Amino acid sequence: MGDETSTSVAPQEQESTVAGSVKQQLSGLVLMSLRATVPEVEVEPMVEVSAKFADYQCNNAMGLWSKVKGSGTSFKNPNAIGQAIAKNLPSSDIIESTSVAGPGFVNIVLSNRWVAQRIQDMLVNGIKTWAPILPVKRAVIDFSSPNIAKEMHVGHLRSTIIGDTLARMFEFSNVDVLRRNHVGDWGTQFGMLIEYLFEKFPNWQEIGSQAIGDLQIFYKASKHRFDNDPEFKARAQQGVVRLQGGEERYREAWKKICDISRSEFDLVYKRLNVVLEEKGESFYNPYIPQVLEELSSKGLIKESEGARVIFIQGHQIPLIVVKSDGGFNYASTDLAALWYRLNVEQAEWIIYVTDVGQQQHFDMFFSAAKMAGWLPGPNEKKFPKTSHVGFGLVLGSDGKRFRTRSTEVVRLVELLDEAKSRSKSELLQRLTENGKIVDWTDEELEQTSEAVGYGAVKYADLKNNRLTNYTFSFEQMLSDKGNTAVYLQYAHARICSIIRKSNKDVEDLKMTGAISLDHPDERVLGLYLIRFAEVVEEACTNLLPNVVCEYLYNLSEMFTKFYTNCQVVGSPEETSRLLLCQATAVVMRQCFNLLGITPVYKL
Repeated sequence: MGDETSTSVAPQEQESTVAGSVKQQLSGLVLMSLRATVPEVEVEPMVEVSAKFADYQCNNAMGLWSKVKGSGTSFKNPNAIGQAIAKNLPSSDIIESTSVAGPGFVNIVLSNRWVAQRIQDMLVNGIKTWAPILPVKRAVIDFSSPNIAKEMHVGHLRSTIIGDTLARMFEFSNVDVLRRNHVGDWGTQFGMLIEYLFEKFPNWQEIGSQAIGDLQIFYKASKHRFDNDPEFKARAQQGVVRLQGGEERYREAWKKICDISRSEFDLVYKRLNVVLEEKGESFYNPYIPQVLEELSSKGLIKESEGARVIFIQGHQIPLIVVKSDGGFNYASTDLAALWYRLNVEQAEWIIYVTDVGQQQHFDMFFSAAKMAGWLPGPNEKKFPKTSHVGFGLVLGSDGKRFRTRSTEVVRLVELLDEAKSRSKSELLQRLTENGKIVDWTDEELEQTSEAVGYGAVKYADLKNNRLTNYTFSFEQMLSDKGNTAVYLQYAHARICSIIRKSNKDVEDLKMTGAISLDHPDERVLGLYLIRFAEVVEEACTNLLPNVVCEYLYNLSEMFTKFYTNCQVVGSPEETSRLLLCQATAVVMRQCFNLLGITPVYKL
């Protein structure tokens, strides 16, 4: 790495519980140094985790050199700028020492004492003190969003799991999150369903939900009728007009169908422990005319082949906002919803979680919003902004889209129940074999099977980069080896067992004991623990939950190495090491929480 010069940074008495991640705090110190080093240049700090030569590294020198060379600067090369950045760092108890290598890379070593104190402060004051600081106060996350009267499928499962995790990460980071379920409750299918209901059950109000029974079978029967009976089709099309015109009998039937559908969706949400607030297409319908009026007044809407459209640069087809029959569509509803979210709900970041197949629709719709001046252009301020969080397909073991044998899409409730029952039978078998079944109550067995089974399904989805397809396999997701939720639950339960077997009161130790990081494996574990906040920050910034999964798995591996090489119970360092065990368990539990997984304390 070339010549290297070391500098010790004098500690200064200051609070070790400064808000923000370690990276954010170091960036603050580097920013002060940059302003002192090159006051004439506006530049953002470039601070990254260092893999080899230190704990963190500041990489600003080369970029600065390209900006100042030839301008009469006193600096002779990038290394000289790096030396100045290191020298101008404000004194801080965070930094133990710095060194400058090669073309000005500033290597930063953190103070062991500060790292230990930061972990101890978290144990005393709670993991919430490690929440990252995000640049927004309010976000809308639009996820799950199934269609009324249709079965939720594995695509909705991915949207629900990914959306819930994003919401949890933002909520942990003190963002006000509006969790929105944009259900498809306002479309042409309702004319067909309502007319079929009236025809089959003239007294449907008295019979109630039994009239419809299984909504999927009811939907298929009405669709078959619609496709094969022109007279029924004409009635159904007229039924849509009557519903949208507000006719009482049609509105009542529509509400009944929506209620039955919702209770089906709720069976899935309850199992997944997901909370959503429904604001479906029908909610935004009244706002469409005024929104289209605004877009028309800005000259964005044109007539084309009988439809009203917005032409978007870079796209061959226009964005249709009013169909040729005068009806509204996804684009008109989405524009009205975005207007509402920006102007009424005052959201700064609106995030849509759907499959990657809808990417083009979102590209065009976001472009239209920018043309209207609702969203800033590429070179303007960052917020408000919109993001499409796309995800790949769920595949079966045959590499094709995941379905049951009858080519029907798998029912989600059955899928989740199977995960739980498989998890329970494996747990029972293991506890019976090792003779520990007597220590478990029926309630514990039930709760643990749910936590492990549902958690396994979630983790199998979230650990992949969301853009990729993933293969659904109960065998893989319920395995206790490798990067699975089951393995991580065992790792967490083992840490809890170590603490229990010590017969020490950890709550008391937090207040009376102290953490030291003298052994190399203690330091590695301690450093990784305090990176938690910047990992959550990265996952939020890039909308990638797999970053948290990767961190959780690596943390469990680092703990294993620490536990193998550092005796905990009965060692002279027992108190410090028990506190490190507790800190690891707390961080693991928070990761589980962000992923929507219930941690288990014994397995």
